[in-house]
This record gives sequence, structure tokens and C-alpha cells, in this order.
Amino acid sequence: MALRNATRKLSFEILRQSLSFEENEEQSFIHRTKSDPTQTTNRNKKRKHKASKKKKNLLDPSNSIPENPLTDFQSFNSNSVSVDLNGEAPLENGLACSGFEFNALSYSVTESVCSVAAREDGSEFPTSAREGFNFGELRQRAVGGGSYEDLIASTAAAAEVVDDAGKCGGSDDSGGGLVASVAEMNEPDRNVVRNLVKEESLDWNRLMAEDPNYLFSVDKSPLTYFLEEMHSGNSLRSTTTLGDEKERERVYDTIFRLPWRCELLIDVGFFVCLDSFLSLLTVMPTRIMMTMWRLLKTRQFKRLSTIELSDFGCFLIMSCGVILLERTDISLIYHMIRGQGTIKLYVVYNVLEIFDKLCQSFNGDVLKTLFHTAEGLSSCPPESMRFWIWRFICDQVLAVAASIVHSFILLAQAITLSTCIVAHNNALFALLVSNNFGEIKSNVFKRYSKDNVHRLVYFDSVERFHISAFILFVLAQNVLEAEGPWFESFLINILYVYVCEMIIDIIKHSFIAKFNDLKPIAYSDFLEDLCKQTLNMQTEGSKKNLTFVPLAPACVVIRVLTPVYAANLPSNPLPWRLFWILLFSAMTYVMLTSLKVLIGMGLQKHASWYVNRCRRRKHHLHAD
Repeated sequence: MALRNATRKLSFEILRQSLSFEENEEQSFIHRTKSDPTQTTNRNKKRKHKASKKKKNLLDPSNSIPENPLTDFQSFNSNSVSVDLNGEAPLENGLACSGFEFNALSYSVTESVCSVAAREDGSEFPTSAREGFNFGELRQRAVGGGSYEDLIASTAAAAEVVDDAGKCGGSDDSGGGLVASVAEMNEPDRNVVRNLVKEESLDWNRLMAEDPNYLFSVDKSPLTYFLEEMHSGNSLRSTTTLGDEKERERVYDTIFRLPWRCELLIDVGFFVCLDSFLSLLTVMPTRIMMTMWRLLKTRQFKRLSTIELSDFGCFLIMSCGVILLERTDISLIYHMIRGQGTIKLYVVYNVLEIFDKLCQSFNGDVLKTLFHTAEGLSSCPPESMRFWIWRFICDQVLAVAASIVHSFILLAQAITLSTCIVAHNNALFALLVSNNFGEIKSNVFKRYSKDNVHRLVYFDSVERFHISAFILFVLAQNVLEAEGPWFESFLINILYVYVCEMIIDIIKHSFIAKFNDLKPIAYSDFLEDLCKQTLNMQTEGSKKNLTFVPLAPACVVIRVLTPVYAANLPSNPLPWRLFWILLFSAMTYVMLTSLKVLIGMGLQKHASWYVNRCRRRKHHLHAD
């Protein structure tokens, strides 16, 4: 009974202190030592008067707390408290009861100090009682527990302590004079080593007991580890994965299927460019001569058609380019490029190649504009003839200027390649390495769409034709200026150039297709579009057409071959010289025309066969 009364009084005093905490929460809660006896007596009288009033309320059964305080203790959460039954208690961060600390996740008994201070009337406990029970300082270590049974055991131990303290007071009424001071700082004591509570997921011993192989290298010797590595499967299993049939097809596509299709497409594009070049040197002069003959025969000027205006425009462009290149001193440019030591030859060649591609793209647009204006001029009404004539003149001047610039760039590039071939300091090898591997670096590791890859293949076809024109320039220079046996070394160097270009193009397109997930069938589709272009069949868009302007290469080739013909003319009087010039020109025309017919018919036959083959294949696929 004494334990129950003491427990109830302790609980009521805690509730009273919590109410006083709410009223004075803005004040400073500093626990001060009560050393002045006068102040202590006055305060005790006031507190006794308040306590007598509250005892009447405590006798009311409706205000009593449950007999078992454990059920209510579960909802408390406290970090630190100092409880004084006779005075105001500074409460911090919550509520504490007899040294218990309740947490939302687990219950634990925190480190606290329970000291016997004084009775309610101000008198102290007997010295014998304090010495017998040793209540001067009771320190409890933090016990981590997450179970409800630990809470019950701790509460029972505290109840026994309160019961013993009540007995020391001499009566049940004096049990309320127990002063429990539980001081717990907000910050933990750094001098006290606390035991951390282990969560179930962090229990290392339990985890290793359930799964001994959780950490493979904990209790293994180096020999055991090495033997397990030898018998555990693929030695590269940590960095590679097993492939499938799709990966196998991808590997063989990169090595075998795609290279020959890519090379076939580039070669067909090269012959398409060559056919266009030969058409410029054979078909266009023939048309112009037929038009001039018709005008001279009828002596009537009629409005020219679109084709005739286009032919006259191209002839004017080529004539201006050849005339200006004929006045250019090739030997001066050769010695300027070879004699300078600031920029290496391969750097000069790479710069010229970049400008060559830019001019090739721009000249294609300019030539399209010129042909469009020629079409408008041939079909315009008489009242707007003047406007279309001035427009045609402006487009013609622009086309002439762009073609001349492009012709000089190609001539400088051909001279640079000739300088590298003639040099004896491995300049050609440096040129091939820097140019080709720089091309791989700038193209392979980029993201391309299918149309961009299509356009890139056409650029490679045009580049290969330009290289052939440069090789013809080098051959002409060797014929004119070389001394001693030069043909064998010339063939070896040309073989190096072509083989390196072919290998680099294959590697470049193989890995572009690999990185952009393009199948070899895509290059077959590109070839089908090129064959349709050769047959003059309508394609889905102009972007899929091969754009090649042979005016600048034709100017360079004519400029190079003219000295070769002039050097082989006999030294006869002027009439005989004119005869030999006409004879050589006729022979050249016949050879070029024959070559044009041969290449053109071959392209037509191949294009017809390939288009029909693609149609049959698509028909079988739809049928299946």
C-alpha cells in the first residue's frame, strides 16, 4: 500500500510539474542550488499551501491514474528531466519518470541519478536509512533493449526503490517527501561509453550465420580464393557478359558482310562520278558543236532550250577555269609548298581537303541555281525576258567565281600530294597516316542517322575520284620532269595511296554502322538508290542523290594534260602543228567517248540488274 501511495504521489507531482512547464515555457529553465535557508522556508510554505489544495483534488477517484502505470508509460518519450517534489523542476525536451526513457522505436533505461534530498516538510531522512540503502547516488547504466519485458523489469526495479525510500521516511504520508532528481543533459556525456543498439538488419553475426558466403573473402586463404577463381567459370565474367545470336551476327556483319558492300557502293559511286566527268568532256562539247552548226546553217536565232543554256553555262565555266589555270605557274606553287618550313605538308593537305569538301557542297547548290535560272529563262514570257537574262548573268558569274576558287584548291592539293610522293623523307607516309586516321577519329565516334551515313558514303566516292585526278596530275608531272627510272616507284606509291584509302574507308564505315546500329542491308539500300539515280528513276528525295560537280576537276585535268600534248608535238611549221593538234584532239575525244560509252553502258546494265534483283527480293519477302 505504501508503494502504491508513493507511486501515485510521484505521478501527480510529475503531472503538476508538466503543467507548470507549459505555463513557463518561455522562461529560462536553469536548475539552481537552493542554499538560502530563508528562501527555502518561504518557498516550502507556499508549496505546502498549494499541495494541500491539490491533495483534495487528488482524493477524487475520477482524477486517479490506473493501477498499472506501464500502459501509460508506453506513450512517453523523454530525453532529460530533473524532478523535485518540493519545488519547480526544469524540464527539457519532454518528461522523465524515475530515470526511465521511452523512445518511439525502443524502450531503454537511460543513465540517471536518483538522490534523496529532503522530506516534504524540509527535514532530511535519517542517516542510517541513507547509509543502509546507499541512496546518496544511484547510477544506472544505459541498457539497450527493444522488448516490452525489459521495460517491465526496469519499472519493477524502480518501484522497489521507491518502496524502500518510503519505508525510510517512517510512514505512508512521509513517502511523498521523496525528492527524485533525474538529471540528463541534452548532449550526451562524452566520458561515458554507451552501448549502441543493433538493429536486426545490421546484426553482422546473425547475417553471417544465416549466409556464410555473404562476404566471400573474409575467412579465405589466398590459395582457396585462387582455386575458387579457377573453378568458378569464365575468367572474365566480372567484366563481360554472355552474348547471343544477335551479337554474333553483329560481329560477322562488321568483319565480313558490311566491308564488301561498302566498298561496292563506293566503287559504283566512283564510276558514276567518272561517267559524269566524261560526259562533261565528250557529250557537252558535242551538243555545243551541234547547236552552233544549227545556228550557222539556219542563220536564225531561236530561244535556246534549258539543256542548251545549261551546256553553254558549263562550257563558259570550264573555259574560264582552264584559261586562268593555264596562266598559273605550277613550279612556283610547288617550290613554295615544298620550301616553307612553318606548316607540315600533311597539315597543308588536310586544310585543302576541308576546303575542297566545302567548295564541292557549295558549288553543287550554285549549279542547281544556275540550271533553275536557265529553265526559267527558256520558258519565260517576252515581257520578263530582261529580268531573267540579268538573273542568269548573275548566277553565271557566281558559278564561274566558285568554280575557279575550287579549281585552285584542287590544283594546290594535287601539287601537295606530288610533293609528298617525290620527297624522300617519308612525307607520303606521314600524309597518309595523319589524313586517314584523322578521318577515322572525326567520323567514327559520332552519332549518325541513316541519311547522314548515306551522304558520307557519297563524299567518299567523290574523294576517291579527286584522288584519281591528283594521281593523273602526278603522272603528268613525272612524264614532263622526271629523270631516270621513275615508273616503278610511282606505281608503289600510288598503290600505297589507294590501299590505305580503301582500308580506311572500310574501317570507318564498319564501325560507324556498328556504333549506329546499321545493318549491312542499309548499304544495299544505298546502292539501290544510286542505281535508280543512274537509270534516271525518281527517288523519294533529292537528299539521296549523289551530287558531284566535275567542272573544277575537269579544269585541273585539262591544265595538266595540255603541257604533255604540247611537249609531244613535232616542231613543224604552223599548218602541220595545227594538224597534229587536231589529230591528238580527235584521238583523245574518241578514246574518252569510247570510255564514256563503256562505263555508261556498264552502269546502266548493272543498275537495271540490281534494281530488278531488289524488287524480286522485296516481292519474296512480302509473299512470305
